[in-house]
Amino acid sequence: MAACSVYSTQSLNTSCFISTPSNTNHGFHQKQVVFYTTSKRGTNTVTPYVIKCAAGNSQTVVIGLAADSGCGKSTFMRRLTSVFGGKAEPPKGGNPDSNTLISDTTTVICLDDYHSLDRTGRKEKGVTALDPRANDFDLMYEQVKAIKDGISVQKPIYNHVSGLLDPPELIKPPKILVIEGLHPMYDARVRDLLDFSIYLDISNEVKFAWKIQRDMAERGHSLESIKASIEARKPDFDAYIDPQKQYADAVIEVLPTQLIPDDNEGKILRVRLIQKEGVKNFSPVYLFDDGSTISWIPCGRKLTCSYPGIKFAYGPDTYFGNEVSVVEMDGEFDRLDELIYVESHLSNLSSKFYGEVTQQMLKHADFPGSNNGTGLFQTIVGLKIRDLYEQLVATRAQTPVRSSKV
Repeated sequence: MAACSVYSTQSLNTSCFISTPSNTNHGFHQKQVVFYTTSKRGTNTVTPYVIKCAAGNSQTVVIGLAADSGCGKSTFMRRLTSVFGGKAEPPKGGNPDSNTLISDTTTVICLDDYHSLDRTGRKEKGVTALDPRANDFDLMYEQVKAIKDGISVQKPIYNHVSGLLDPPELIKPPKILVIEGLHPMYDARVRDLLDFSIYLDISNEVKFAWKIQRDMAERGHSLESIKASIEARKPDFDAYIDPQKQYADAVIEVLPTQLIPDDNEGKILRVRLIQKEGVKNFSPVYLFDDGSTISWIPCGRKLTCSYPGIKFAYGPDTYFGNEVSVVEMDGEFDRLDELIYVESHLSNLSSKFYGEVTQQMLKHADFPGSNNGTGLFQTIVGLKIRDLYEQLVATRAQTPVRSSKV
């Protein structure tokens, strides 16, 4: 399919031609159709109008996912990809250390690939990867915009193993592009390209436990080095990453439980799904009655609950000055097959059939967070993104091509 941008709002009453292909700075060839028309009767002035066409998918929807390192972005991506069907895998035949994941519908790119400094360069300059000075936001914007416009790009690769910047890889426009990492909402230009945005907000206590588990088990880091890394990153996280949640359309907030007084273990979690009101093509999920304030303990005959039990809550709130709806779960499921009882009391899920949330949760029962609110709300947000994508595609199919003068 060709993605065409038409630049004309005036009457085209004189001449036109199709230019020869030109190589763009995104590594893709595009053709231009240029029309010329006189601006006023009796003058020699001519004004060009350009139609640019690029092969690719004209319906690319861009989703932004922001979170600190070790906060569950990878698990969320796997859940999201599963909702659309197919398995996300690294580009075939490419760099084995690529951070990109591609499925039939989605392409996930890691924004670490836009680091402008490698690991040695950051040490020399005394900056962390969270610092904007260590990232190329101009290139990030140009390439995300190109992909959204249906143009392939040569995206750089940041090698997490070597800490070096590897040669680039070809990224073709998918149906859905997910940009995940530290800064998807930091730069206003990139933020404006997003069709939907999510922020994973993990409390310091929970983040510490998760990072220890991941970095010690998967990356061989020592406990001391993990603690030092967290402390070194915290000022930059507070300055550059955390403020992005104010722009998110949905926030998944993970906190220690309130079901166990003075709990310090962090094994039981309280998770809140904060949903911004008034977002186009997105209707917040609610519990029982839209707009009411609900506190619900479902444990009993239809839901098995071990100590300390499960508690749900729902109601309206404000978040960074925005009206939001909040669904909250505190506690863990004993049996995922019983989740359908909870699902039946949630509305606006955007599921295709009764029990789809439960089916997705059972399908990925081995994923982290599948027995608590992190897995439940990640799955629900995945269904909402699918619905948003389908609405956007339907709307764009009925919308005339945009036009403007060169």
